[in-house]
Amino acid sequence: MSEELVVLLADDGTRIGTASKALVHTAHTPLHLAFSCYLYDGQGRILMTRRALSKKTWAGVWTNSFCGHPGEGESFEDAIARRAEQELGTTISSIAPLLPDFAYRAVDASGIVENEICPVFSALITSELAPNPDEVAEYAWVDPQALKTAALATPFAFSPWLLEQIGQGSLDGTRP
Repeated sequence: MSEELVVLLADDGTRIGTASKALVHTAHTPLHLAFSCYLYDGQGRILMTRRALSKKTWAGVWTNSFCGHPGEGESFEDAIARRAEQELGTTISSIAPLLPDFAYRAVDASGIVENEICPVFSALITSELAPNPDEVAEYAWVDPQALKTAALATPFAFSPWLLEQIGQGSLDGTRP
């Protein structure tokens, strides 16, 4: 398997190069391109995932369905489909933007920084789940309103990007 690269960005969002994903997330993480995705089922529930305990940042916290980094020259749609397969062992359809201008910076308790321009998408699941245990410790299908309520009541149990996305209305739009 080849080394996964992330797309580095200038402050204005201009692409300025690439760097190894394995080396870029540090206490001085440069701004880079990413995405978040909320996966819905046919009943309108959202797939929530608990990050594997072996993850470098925010291990064991609950977050949106999955995240990732598009490769150089890779469309968001292709990257989202690729990560759905790699992380969740599933296929998806109906990819749609929710928060196309979302960006955030957060510092994990370990001191590692996330610093991303990270558009948020939704998609529909089209096959069974087979989560990768290196990525996902556990998962649950939840009602969007119940997720909002839980995140507001116990923010410490959720990823900082999920909390910011909810605050910016990521769950208020029409589901795919």
